[in-house]
Parts: sequence; structure tokens; C-alpha cells
Amino acid sequence: MIHAVWSSLPLPALIVDPANRIAEINPAAEAFLNASARSLKGQPFLDRLAIDAPMEAALARARAGEAALFINAADVSTGTAPPQPCDIQLAPLSGAEGHVLVTLAPRHIASRLGQRQTPAGAARSAIGMAEMLSHEIRNPLAGITGAAQLLEMNLAPQDRELTGLILAETRRILALLAQVDEFGNLAPPRREAWNVHDLLDRARRSAELGVAASLTVVEDYDPSLPPAWVDGDQMIQVIQNLLKNAAEAAPGGRVTIRTFYEPSLRIRDRDGRQLSLPLQVEIIDNGPGIPPEIAADIFEPFVSGRENGTGLGLALVAKIIAAHDAWIAVESRPGRTAFRLSLPLPPAEARATKGQGADMRSGES
Repeated sequence: MIHAVWSSLPLPALIVDPANRIAEINPAAEAFLNASARSLKGQPFLDRLAIDAPMEAALARARAGEAALFINAADVSTGTAPPQPCDIQLAPLSGAEGHVLVTLAPRHIASRLGQRQTPAGAARSAIGMAEMLSHEIRNPLAGITGAAQLLEMNLAPQDRELTGLILAETRRILALLAQVDEFGNLAPPRREAWNVHDLLDRARRSAELGVAASLTVVEDYDPSLPPAWVDGDQMIQVIQNLLKNAAEAAPGGRVTIRTFYEPSLRIRDRDGRQLSLPLQVEIIDNGPGIPPEIAADIFEPFVSGRENGTGLGLALVAKIIAAHDAWIAVESRPGRTAFRLSLPLPPAEARATKGQGADMRSGES
């Protein structure tokens, strides 16, 4: 029965052994790689698939954390066909220590199977439609707000609850429109050499005065970390959104902000270049974890695990990180959800100009 299920899976699936070699492969993966299982077994997994994601690190994290990881919209190439975007799931294999099940969901297949209620193209169309209608929606909302305020002036106190509801709902719609506008109008990053810890401190101070006021925040910083090549304002926005997400997931909970250096972490961009992303920032909360039904789509617009959530906060985070040629990943299980940012160093010419510490931008400049 298990063999029949494995053979019938419509998505490419592979089992990777502790040495990152292909141990098993299903028929769908044979077709995807255009090679037989006999020729693929024992081959290095990452020699047969070029993936623009830090897969070695992801495999190691899946093994160490004994939890599933999800990577969204990574370009995957077999060397015989153009790269195609795939959603990737990695899960440690129960009863086989060090083995990881890797499932690839090419976006065109996933859409056809009905696994994605909001495909990337549909999300972009929805964002574009919302932007186009934003002005038209704001005008009648302004009239509704004004009318409600005039009515409220002449109502008895016991009747003002209804006008208060109207005003509250119009404010909520305006806030949503503002988020849509922010998502669609994001400027390209203006990157400079920034001290990561200064950016974290600025974002933390701001968040603790508002959205993350109920959190206990713990710092676990590597003081020797070199500067990152980022847009300071946009990176503060990313960190604030992640702290807000943690506060909403674990009200009154604990968040650990961790930084460390991982020199081996690289991804491949759309042009096939290897990009080094050694600077790591993790924001870890002790909430209930991401609901499994949305885990694979968590960075898509309009996907939210909260009632009345807009689903734009993490989508904006992912958009900013992608614009930086950086990487974001999430690992989640009940009691621990970790968002990891992998950031680049300044280019050689910037390091030569600014040096490695004294002249880099700080959060107080």
C-alpha cells in the first residue's frame, strides 16, 4: 500500500539521505528530472537539481529541528529545461534518521491540483485591481465618514453605538487600502552598509511602544557580525512586521532575536549567479505555530492565519527581501516559529570605501 501511494503521488518527491544523496525517487520526480530512478539513486541531490535557495542549510535545519520547512517560489532547474518556480517542502522522515522527504510543487501543477487558492498571478491581479479602485473607494468612504459624524452629533448616547461602528469599519477599510498601496508602491531598495544590530534595536524600540508591547524580547546577538548591504528603512520595516506577526501569534509571549554568521549559505539567482548570504537574523516566537493548511502559502498576499487578518504583512516582508537579493525562510512547529533572514555583505568596492566597521551606517544616523 505504501509503495502504491508513493508511486501515485502526482508531485515530484525524493528521499535524501544523510549525505544529501538521492535515496528514493517517485515516478513523478523521474519525469520531472527526465531520468530513471536507477540512474538517479545515489547521486548528489544538489548536483541533479539547481535550486535558487539555500538547500544545504534547509536540509540541515529540517534534520536538526525535526520539523517541516517550506520554501516558496524557488526557481528549480534540471539542466535540461528552463528554470520553473516551485514550492518546496522538506520534512524529516520518521524512522529513518537523517533522511529527508523533499516534495516539489511546480506552480502550474499546484494550481491545476487546486492546492493554491491564491496563486501568485491571481494575487498580483488582485493587488492591481485594489490599487486601481483605491481612489474610487476612498471618495465614498470619506462621504460615509462625514455623514456618520454628522449623525452622531444629533443622536442620543444610546444610539451612538451604530455610528461608532460605521466609523470604526471605515477606518479599518482605509487602513487596508493603505497596506495595499504600500505593497504596490514599494520603491527599489537604496542599499548601504548598515550595522544589523542598530537596525534591530531601532525596530525593536518602535515595536515595543506599539504592536509588540506585550512581548518579552530576548537578544542573542553575535557582536562580531559585519555590516549588511541593505536599505535601512526597508529592513526596519521588515523586522517590525516580523515582530508584529510574533506578537499576534503569541500575545504576551517570548520572542528571541538571534544573529549569527553562516559563511556557506548561498543561493542561485535567476541569472545563474551564486549569491553569498552569510548574515543571519532569526526572529523566534513561542506561539502555537503556523496552521498547516496555510504554511506553504504564508508569504502570499491575502493569506492569513488570523481572523480579520489582511495577509499583506508577510507578503510585504517577502517582497522587500526578494528586492534585496536576500532570502527569508520559516520553520514552524507548535511552541516555536522561526523566521530567518539571510542577508548579503556589502560589495567589495563598498567595503573598500567604508571599511568594515567605523564608517558604516548606524541606526542613529
